[in-house]
Amino acid sequence: MTVDEDKIDDAVLALMWLTLHDERRAWKSFDWAVTDRLYSKGLIHDPVNKSKSVFLTEEGLERSRELFRLMFMRNPE
Repeated sequence: MTVDEDKIDDAVLALMWLTLHDERRAWKSFDWAVTDRLYSKGLIHDPVNKSKSVFLTEEGLERSRELFRLMFMRNPE
């Protein structure tokens, strides 16, 4: 069985929408490998710092909102 890391990344990015604060910051209490991949994809800014949150890029913010809507909303339209 092989794990689809892109699906994991999408799920984490969608869950970041739940912890969004200060317009573009989300708690980074997710697996470091995932946050590294999201950074490599240009969806978040560098997660390696002392802050407990990560700053989403414009693309990351939009994708986070859309993925949250698709994955977790009833009747997403």
